[in-house]
Amino acid sequence: MKKFEGYEHGINFGGWLSQCNHTVSHYDTFIVSEDFAKVKAWGLDHIRIPVDYDLIMDNGGIFLENGFRYLDFAIGECRANGLNMILDLHRTPGFSFDPAVHENGFFENERYQELFYRIWESFAERYGDFSDSVAFELLNEVTDKEYCDTWNRIATECIRRIRPVAPNTKILVGGYYNNSVVAVRDIAPPQDENIIYNFHCYEPLLFTHQGATWISSMDHSFRCPFLQTYAEYAKGSAEQLGAAFSASFAQFDPDATPDENYFETLFEDAIAVAEERNVPLYCGEYGVIDLVAPEETLLWYEAFHKALKRHGIGSAAWSFRRMDFGIDDARMDGVRERLLALIRHE
Repeated sequence: MKKFEGYEHGINFGGWLSQCNHTVSHYDTFIVSEDFAKVKAWGLDHIRIPVDYDLIMDNGGIFLENGFRYLDFAIGECRANGLNMILDLHRTPGFSFDPAVHENGFFENERYQELFYRIWESFAERYGDFSDSVAFELLNEVTDKEYCDTWNRIATECIRRIRPVAPNTKILVGGYYNNSVVAVRDIAPPQDENIIYNFHCYEPLLFTHQGATWISSMDHSFRCPFLQTYAEYAKGSAEQLGAAFSASFAQFDPDATPDENYFETLFEDAIAVAEERNVPLYCGEYGVIDLVAPEETLLWYEAFHKALKRHGIGSAAWSFRRMDFGIDDARMDGVRERLLALIRHE
């Protein structure tokens, strides 16, 4: 399968310019120069930087020049440290993956769509010359499957508008169900050789999101180990997440426990599509909630990265600091070096 060169071992800077308190004080302190150097010292090759439109555009669609300086800073720090960067539009006018944000109407409203195109035209004009080190991710985690055809149309038009000023920039496109790997087959065929198919992976959700306060159906005191049987995963998922999540385990031996073959099975169809269309496959988010014991987190990372390594799939872990998944957080001190070795595919 075609590789996404230079974007094989990465991490997210979640919570800096997205999913945050949008103030200068926060922007100036959450991530600083030393953090880019630390990522380089960890032996990683790129950083995915989620960005909410609030950083660079007001509610009237007027660009905020002061906001672009943080993107200029990020690109400069990445280049100074020999790191590549993915500029990910995490929230656009009218859409967020998070329903609590109440950002709605993007897929029905042409004005919102035009603002989306304008944002990307501006990014392309400003950063298209850095195609050797900066890639563009059009939109984070399209939610409902019903948006598939509309999203394919919007993404196709957006790429068409980007290309006159950024002809060689790598562009990442994901699918519905929050960039689910099952949606890869329904992503529009690549328009050129610089398109990347993007997915996220937090499976099994029962394990990676156990106790998550943002999942309303889940008992926030619920805990489970990674190495439980598929029958136990099916039962727990039915109780905590719903029947649809439980049904996904029906294809596995109920008495077996997950290993790299679990992820091989999850990725199988997406890999086939990527090979058929000669498109690199990339996992832009994955990780385990900080309510899980670090040694248990390590077991999940080991199985997950064995599958990625086997197929040369690039990835970026969620997330560098805090955000319920922080790898740089003190709680991970005892396992961090082993975890980073897995991310580096050693």
